[in-house]
Amino acid sequence: MKTATAYIRVSTEGQATDGVSLDAQQAKIAAWCVVNDVELGSVFIDAGISGKRADNRPQLQSALDGVCQTGGVLVVYSLSRLARSTKDTIAISERLDKAGADLVSLSEKLDTTSAAGKMVFRMMAVLAEFERDQVSERTMAAMAHKKSKGERVGKIPFGFTLAGDGVSLVENIEELRAVELIRSLKAQGYSLRAIAAELDAQKIPTKDGKGKWQHTTVKSILARV
Repeated sequence: MKTATAYIRVSTEGQATDGVSLDAQQAKIAAWCVVNDVELGSVFIDAGISGKRADNRPQLQSALDGVCQTGGVLVVYSLSRLARSTKDTIAISERLDKAGADLVSLSEKLDTTSAAGKMVFRMMAVLAEFERDQVSERTMAAMAHKKSKGERVGKIPFGFTLAGDGVSLVENIEELRAVELIRSLKAQGYSLRAIAAELDAQKIPTKDGKGKWQHTTVKSILARV
């Protein structure tokens, strides 16, 4: 017989005090265990805690640790009790899957002990990945557009200064001379560390004018030119 680990959460202090929602969730989970011939083991409760993130709910983490060790079933009243984002839900289901454990959500009738339940969670994972890819594509397109217009993208690159409009970039003559020196030294066979040392020896300031040149900084400059 499989063992179920119950996780229950209420998000307000009022619910936590009168216990109605807690009792209702636990009763439904207990009923599911009886119908499905599953033994109800530990019950973990996060009372009066927001569900925005999974990592700030201690009882959820304890429930996950326990069910992953036993390879049983984590049962929740609804996915909204488990997580507030698709990202968290997928991360939890993947962690359970790797441990050989299952997830059941009563309200959505999702049950990864069945083939249909597994399929639903896989679809959720695909949709979440698709959403991430779309965000990445939009970000890359926006950055490329800004670059084509000579506008700032992220940190101000060495060799340029932010214009008065706070958006456009203008050439910094002194820094561009340093860039040419870096290219020249590299062409002469200098290593990245040797170039950094030479820049320090010639007292050429870094972008922020603080500290010494690092070989990683030299590498990033060379990658852009």
